[in-house]
Amino acid sequence: MNIWNYITLVSVVLLVILILVQTRGASLGAGLGGGGEVNTVRRGSDKTLHQLTIILVFIFAASIIMDIVAK
Repeated sequence: MNIWNYITLVSVVLLVILILVQTRGASLGAGLGGGGEVNTVRRGSDKTLHQLTIILVFIFAASIIMDIVAK
């Protein structure tokens, strides 16, 4: 395994955690898309988690591309 594989694995695990933390609402239905929210504004820690998720998606995609290029 090269460094890009490790970066991919770590970014996948962190992405799953960040996405699960961002679930709104207390019920299971809200976590599966049943929340009735239409317009919301991200503020505070919710905005930070959202931005970290976007950055991590780019790191994940770049690590996969670099792994393909390195082979």
